[in-house]
Amino acid sequence: MTLHIGQSQRRENARRHLAGRGRFVSDLALPRMLHAVFVRSPMAKGRLVEIDTSEAEQSPGVVRILTAAELNARCKPWVGTLDHFAGMQSPPMSILAEEEVLWTGQPVAMIIAKSRAEAEDAADLVMVDIEDSEPVTDGAAALQDGAPLANSGARDNLCYEALLETPAVNEAFADAAHVVEASFTFGRHTAVTLEPRAVIADFDPSSGALTVHHGTQTPYQFQDVYARHFGLPEGKVRVIAPDVGGSFGMKLHVYNEEMGAVAASMILERPVRYVADRLESFLSDIHARDHIVKGRMALDAEGKILAMDVDDLAPVGAVSAYPRTSAAEGNQVIRLMGAPYNMPDYRGRLQVAFQNKVQTSQYRAVGHPIACAVTEALVERAAEVTGLDPFEIRARNLIADDAYPHVSATGYQFEKLSHQASLAKLREMMDPDALRADQARLREQGIYRGFGIASFVEITNPGAAFYGVGGARISAQDGAVVRMTPSGDIHCAISVTEQGQGTETIIAQVVADQLGVSPERVSVTTGDTATTPSGGATWACRGAGIGGETALRAGRKLRERILTLAGALLQADPATLRLEDGAVVDVATGEARITLEEIGRVATYRPDTLPDGVDHSLTVAHHFAPSGYPFDFTNGIQGSLVEVDVETGIVRILKHWVVEDCGRIINPLLVDEQIRGGVVQGLGPAFFEECQYDADGQLTNGSLADYLVPMACEMPDIEIAHIETPTEDTILGAKGVGEAGTAAAGAAAMNAVNDALRPFGARLTQTPMTPLRILDALDAARKQRTDP
Repeated sequence: MTLHIGQSQRRENARRHLAGRGRFVSDLALPRMLHAVFVRSPMAKGRLVEIDTSEAEQSPGVVRILTAAELNARCKPWVGTLDHFAGMQSPPMSILAEEEVLWTGQPVAMIIAKSRAEAEDAADLVMVDIEDSEPVTDGAAALQDGAPLANSGARDNLCYEALLETPAVNEAFADAAHVVEASFTFGRHTAVTLEPRAVIADFDPSSGALTVHHGTQTPYQFQDVYARHFGLPEGKVRVIAPDVGGSFGMKLHVYNEEMGAVAASMILERPVRYVADRLESFLSDIHARDHIVKGRMALDAEGKILAMDVDDLAPVGAVSAYPRTSAAEGNQVIRLMGAPYNMPDYRGRLQVAFQNKVQTSQYRAVGHPIACAVTEALVERAAEVTGLDPFEIRARNLIADDAYPHVSATGYQFEKLSHQASLAKLREMMDPDALRADQARLREQGIYRGFGIASFVEITNPGAAFYGVGGARISAQDGAVVRMTPSGDIHCAISVTEQGQGTETIIAQVVADQLGVSPERVSVTTGDTATTPSGGATWACRGAGIGGETALRAGRKLRERILTLAGALLQADPATLRLEDGAVVDVATGEARITLEEIGRVATYRPDTLPDGVDHSLTVAHHFAPSGYPFDFTNGIQGSLVEVDVETGIVRILKHWVVEDCGRIINPLLVDEQIRGGVVQGLGPAFFEECQYDADGQLTNGSLADYLVPMACEMPDIEIAHIETPTEDTILGAKGVGEAGTAAAGAAAMNAVNDALRPFGARLTQTPMTPLRILDALDAARKQRTDP
């Protein structure tokens, strides 16, 4: 019997996209459809005095110009807090600014026209009078006494704070033989998806039904949001997520523009389309990773980690994102510190600050790159002060592979990980002794190479402890409906979604194995609240671990139904039968007894020939939610090799290695694709990507002419190896892999750059590690050597 779980298979939808047959929101054209463009604030903070739309209203093609008085009244304001984040505050948010503007690019008016071009022309004619005031742009300054409010609706600029502390942390530092410390700055960046945000809202007044074509990861989340905030019965709201050109967490969140499209459709009773252009995306898509971290690590004389002490300041914009908040990233930063290591004590403090910039929130590998970079940079410093090799200090401190279950000092519960096996595998792949020999030889020629490594832990398969406990209506479960057609083909409708990562392919593989057919005979439907069962969809690497388990259990239910029918038709005990190669076969002999097509024909067209009481339906449904550990965790380790030109500051990334343990691997090809893509998204902000603001809160590089993203020619060969430690919480045993590459790529690269710069005494603690910052670090080290 051929098994498809564990086999590499190409994504079927990739062939469709290569043929130009993608179906994105921006490809849709509905009858009587109108186009929306937003007039945006040119200032980061100020009092909105007047909006004059009189000239714009006369512009060709304009159907309506909507301002806050009309548009906001249609939509209940949203508040981006979670109940389990005690003391968190965020003022209510509405579609358009009313009395004050809070960031450059905040929508203040909405133009509805017959074409996008006509709407843009009219937007240029709208006169906006704003009495500007001093913006709050610096996160640290925002929390100082006397700082102006970033948002007048808040009591102060502290959005949220948290403290994690074990009882003996102070004692651990007092008794330590070594204490290493550093301060780190991580630049904010954004997703830059291939497809920008897009939505078409279509309200039908005759039925009171709202259909929203939305480029999102989470159609059921938005079905709930639209129903509650626009006062509609949930059953009257349909959200369709067709092909989605990348998301990376950015398309999880509620945005002013999408809510505005729904409100406008309800007012005008016509379809309204909004598609962000690339300039708008920089001013309205969520940003991420804006953190300033101070960290200390205590060690004993043998190099054993005793404790960490971390202070994280996370500026997040003028309001917290809804419904997942802007505090979740910082919360994960302080909880993931030191995660791979057997560290008894810990203190982590988080402060989330309001400021007059675009909101930050969840983005691929939420919080992981920050926690990993801080931890691994301190481990490298610890190796220096103790005289230990980078591999050896990790070997002494990683949680042993036979020490599970394990509870971290931050409170995370680890079922079973494989840090030691991963470290051994990476050493074998990298051959650090050979790299050191090459490094020494090349330094004599004035060529400076360095390599760095970074262990990581990744959160996957989250249950209700992630959002549900905080009151967010974000499902922790997923559902699947699996049916066999009269022809013996299989169809699976499932709530997890596809954004290009291969969800539909792996679901087909899982279902195929349960029913003894090839994946080509399994069609998978995703992304439509009217045709798929309710569920959480795809985020936090839950597509394989939760969606795959849902499909597996549904497939097994259908298998039992088919075998029962076959037993009735063949007058045989179902326990003596199995499904294989599209037929029911005898377990003992392997002889094919009846095809699935024949069973489908009888069950559909001649159920009268079946014995009384035999269920002839060929459709089953199943819902699954994690019920063991609150989360699953994956782990791994990465290595990076770089060459730094000390005259120009330019870094060449020569090679990157990843050893990763995502539990049971369903499709090795797609797993490796996810890891490589994740590594690139980790190296991007490590070297290139940063949203740069001036003191007035103006984004100064909000275009792809100025905002740098990694290009294929700049990325290294990425060598990947795997360890498999299946979770025992599920039958399938899969965890998740989508964020693993991103989690540690930047940390390994930072350690590699600092290894290359070690002869000069220079060190980088800020990302992105641009040529200018590298030259500044070299200059600072040079001055330090020469100053008395």
